[in-house]
Amino acid sequence: MKLFADTPLRRTLQVLADLLFVAWLVLWVWIGMAVHDGTEQLAAPARQTDSAATSMAEQLRDAGGRLGEAPLVGDELAVPFDRAADASDGLAAAGRDTVDAVERLALLLGLSVALIPILIVSAIHLPIRWRFIREATAGARFIDASEDLDLFALRALAHQPMHVLARVSDDPAGAWRQRDPDVVRRLAVLELADVGLRPKHLPGA
Repeated sequence: MKLFADTPLRRTLQVLADLLFVAWLVLWVWIGMAVHDGTEQLAAPARQTDSAATSMAEQLRDAGGRLGEAPLVGDELAVPFDRAADASDGLAAAGRDTVDAVERLALLLGLSVALIPILIVSAIHLPIRWRFIREATAGARFIDASEDLDLFALRALAHQPMHVLARVSDDPAGAWRQRDPDVVRRLAVLELADVGLRPKHLPGA
């Protein structure tokens, strides 16, 4: 698999683009984590409420249990404490529900902030890189497998601008049909350069 072009300028641009892409990923992952952590801090009061209400409920039940041991009126004395403990349990449950809601919101915001810019840039960068890798790998395999450059010369006739072809020959199509080796090689060089392969890699060059 050929990841980078042979030509120095294009290879340098590809390396820089890949480094910038990785930096972009790291940046937005960090921003997403910062948003997540910042949003999650909003749950701190709810956590404190949960902790305090749970502790209060335990203390009230403990006090009610001790009063309940009193003879004759113990059960009646314990009732208000049990009710207050139940109310504290409800307050603690509300605090836990708030914490859960804030944590879900923090996760959603963090993922959204990070993924949206990452997916947008990935949708642009990755197809370009994959297209280059696929074409350059296939081109290198053809060069290694055959001395015949007609395929690349023919592609050059179909893909290259007319003013570029005119610099190769006054009649590049006719020269190609006549198998002029110099014209065929120069046409092939044009096409190979477009897929990032060096002319020096041509068979017999």
